[in-house]
Amino acid sequence: MNVENLLRDNIKTIKAYSSARDEYKDASADMIFIDANENPFQTNVNRYPDPQQSKVKERLAEIKGVSISQILLGNGSDEVLDLIFRAFCEPKRDNVITLPPTYGMYSVLADLNDTEIKQVYLDEGFEPKVGKILETQNDNSKLLFLCSPNNPTANSFNKQKVETLIRGFKGVVVIDEAYIDFSEQQSWVSRLDEFPNLIVTQTLSKAYGLAGIRLGICYASEFIISVLNKIKPPYNVNQLTQEKALERLSRINEVEKEVSVILEQRRLLQNALETISFVESLYASDANFILAKVDDANKRYSELIAKGIVVRNRTTQPLCENCLRFTVGTNIENEKLIKVLNEL
Repeated sequence: MNVENLLRDNIKTIKAYSSARDEYKDASADMIFIDANENPFQTNVNRYPDPQQSKVKERLAEIKGVSISQILLGNGSDEVLDLIFRAFCEPKRDNVITLPPTYGMYSVLADLNDTEIKQVYLDEGFEPKVGKILETQNDNSKLLFLCSPNNPTANSFNKQKVETLIRGFKGVVVIDEAYIDFSEQQSWVSRLDEFPNLIVTQTLSKAYGLAGIRLGICYASEFIISVLNKIKPPYNVNQLTQEKALERLSRINEVEKEVSVILEQRRLLQNALETISFVESLYASDANFILAKVDDANKRYSELIAKGIVVRNRTTQPLCENCLRFTVGTNIENEKLIKVLNEL
């Protein structure tokens, strides 16, 4: 597959904005910088940040076993996803395929970029309908979004089905791995070199506990990353975000311990939910949350709010009638939740 043929025509020839820090990259050198119209007085953030976030990428490349040229960082995963739309989807002409129930921003970004959305619902086991998806695509289908582990269903998709879709889809397959650190499955980042049309997105918001700094990560071929780099804003990831990310990535053992605690708490919460009389069924979880079918989601949601507990009501989503989504909290938070559920 020649991915360049999938790009919008104007993106093929666009020239990236060249920032001052792009032109001279050794910001640590003993030089006088009077090229970027910055305030010269030291505040620790008076200089523009590294536009390529080199130190963060170096650490990620080491952890993930990829090259720096295969990584793009964004102001949250939503910016990364928006850049992908801008690169591949011609407004009013192209379309993308989503698999509801799934992450709602795919549709929001499609609307924002004036791109048609083709929906193929997951089956009753929350797995992709491979044949239906491949039948639905046409010559203008540019992106296929696979959220695995999926939000809100919490399951990881069958790997053989995913591989069949990557090989059979004529456009770019975007695998959203926001919850991969809680999963037993191996990340698709390890197979990037096999598939030129594969993009994998991840985040530091979940397992790394850095939702507040808004850092999204994109892994893809060097070609795709080079295209996205040309169209991203020049200083899209601020200095404070880069520093906090690097600090957390340098303590990977802490992250792994916290993930282990979350997985143990998930098991305990699942066991407790199984004993609640109005919980009709639980769905297998490969993420840091649990989807549960209850007798009346709207009623139970309101009752929990009244008790000071906020969960996510997913009853309006396809295949999720009367379903509530419970994020796995701390031991104290989970005990309070269980206590309130038993009282209800």
